[in-house]
Amino acid sequence: MSSSTRALVVEDDPNIVDLIRSNLAVRGYDTVVSTDGRDAIRLLETESPDIVLLDLMLPDADGLELCRGIRERSNVAVIVVSARGGERDKVNALNMGADDYMTKPFSVEELLARITATLRRTRPAPGEPDAALISVGDVTIDLARQEVLRAEQPVHLTPTEFALLRELVTNRGKLLSHAHLLRRVWGPAYQTETEYVRVYVGRLRAKLGSEELIRTEPRAGYRFPA
Repeated sequence: MSSSTRALVVEDDPNIVDLIRSNLAVRGYDTVVSTDGRDAIRLLETESPDIVLLDLMLPDADGLELCRGIRERSNVAVIVVSARGGERDKVNALNMGADDYMTKPFSVEELLARITATLRRTRPAPGEPDAALISVGDVTIDLARQEVLRAEQPVHLTPTEFALLRELVTNRGKLLSHAHLLRRVWGPAYQTETEYVRVYVGRLRAKLGSEELIRTEPRAGYRFPA
């Protein structure tokens, strides 16, 4: 990992901060730390991090609202790292725009693997061949430019949302299982995280303005129309 890769750690537990910072440092990351929500927003704007590791339980801010605030300002990759382990907490964080969710206590190796997977997903490989524009109804998708228009107006998608849409439209007409989408969009380690697909399909449908663009095949998966 290049030394230009910068992580913003939003965490008020000094032991966890030291653990994360030391392990990221030996792998070449530049790490900046915030212990509160207000400072996190300031650092987001001044430090331009590539990834944010966000605790939900901060002394001065609701972590979910902070996640929403980060997402409104930036497409930066966001991994929530929290002691809250319930499915509702995870789904709420994903709905607020988090790219991934880890529960404390966590394995450092798993955290590093998830950081790598998230950065790979949110930084599409350069030099992809141009693709024709795909138009369905009033939605136009330009895969080469990573742009989406709805009724000729730009649709703002996060990198993870666009990665999921890319997988669906490049396989249009095909039934794609939850496991396939998780493997292709999030990575092989995520194949049991079925709520990720459910939440992100819901987010895409809301932004694209149609249930029909991403069709649900009960107990099987999803299909983008040919």
